[in-house]
Amino acid sequence: MATAAAGALGLLWGWLWSERFWLPQNVSWADLEGPADGYGYPRARHMLSVFPLAAGVFSVRLLFERFIAKPCALHAGIEDSVLYRVESNDTLEKVFMSITKYPDEKRLEGLAKQLDWDVRKIQCWFRHRRNQDKPPTLTKFCESMWRFTFYLCVFCYGIRFLWLTPWFWDTRQCWQSYPYQPLSRELYYYYIMELAFYWSLMFSQFIDVKRKDFLIMFVHHLATIGLITFSYINNMVRVGSLVMCLHDSSDFLLEAAKLANYAKYQRLCDTLFVIFSAVFMVTRLGIYPLWILNTTLFESWEMIGPYPSWWFFNGLLLTLQVLHVIWSYLIARIAFKALIRGKVSKDDRSDVESSSEEEDEATPTNKLSGRSSSNGANCMNGHMGGSHWAEERGTRKAVGSPLFGASPHLQSCD
Repeated sequence: MATAAAGALGLLWGWLWSERFWLPQNVSWADLEGPADGYGYPRARHMLSVFPLAAGVFSVRLLFERFIAKPCALHAGIEDSVLYRVESNDTLEKVFMSITKYPDEKRLEGLAKQLDWDVRKIQCWFRHRRNQDKPPTLTKFCESMWRFTFYLCVFCYGIRFLWLTPWFWDTRQCWQSYPYQPLSRELYYYYIMELAFYWSLMFSQFIDVKRKDFLIMFVHHLATIGLITFSYINNMVRVGSLVMCLHDSSDFLLEAAKLANYAKYQRLCDTLFVIFSAVFMVTRLGIYPLWILNTTLFESWEMIGPYPSWWFFNGLLLTLQVLHVIWSYLIARIAFKALIRGKVSKDDRSDVESSSEEEDEATPTNKLSGRSSSNGANCMNGHMGGSHWAEERGTRKAVGSPLFGASPHLQSCD
């Protein structure tokens, strides 16, 4: 029995690391075991160093939010408020948790008769109960400031490193002598830090304030980690570094817009979002297909030819481009509506970011269900309205992830 199980595991392992899938013709894993300059060739075992580093990144984040982000938030006038706790009621809590958080008029009337309460009082209970689950603005500001800092630093590092590489200026160098391309120290650090950051986000999801988009973001982070790891093991790190840097170019702008929104600097928030939109569309609809897809589809075909993992890799990149088009459309629609509408009425604001007073006047039909998350950004005072940010939150899932990150990562506007 044990022998059969070992044999089955051996077959599975051999299939998983099949040279016919991973490597071009006439190349074996043994060929990549030899000595090379720098850090040698990328190997799967290098990924093990990511886990302690991810734990370190998470620890740095906790210290950063406590000693840097929080004082900045307080200085910006964001209060460390205590959430209002609703009156305990088992019947309403059961409806809230198991049936709906937005009861319609018929259900409200039934609950009013059952509890002998005023309908208005039950509406207020549900409103305050929803608010009770929302993370405070201070928490969201600290989390966004951490992501802004990381995205900005890693983008600056990536640009500084890639500026000196030959494949940044001539993408054909991504395939020169492939797969015999040893890692440089800078490229290794770039990949490992990006991967460690996304592993740290995976860890933090389970202890952070729970949000509506928990499952979506969990899948997003998992997909991003898988795709970065795939490109590393396959030694497509040169073109992978270009893709990561390209996506990082807009992430910090969105986080900066969210910081401005939480601090109620509305014109700055609007300006940053417009800049983010422009950078996003130029990089995703212009540079990405003309620079990245051109080299992965045509230059690589000419220089190394196709093989199974080549098809898989390009299939992912083409799928990402389709998503880029969809996200760009959504972002353009948000920006266009903000420009032509000017003021946004209170009833149009997102439930996620509205105050208790605002939510009191909102109805379930205003909620933009399926697009809002607990991480909203609502630009008020006659500028970008919360409804636009609610739509933007729905697109964030893959915009912000560095490599193929179906992020998503616009990452939800926390």
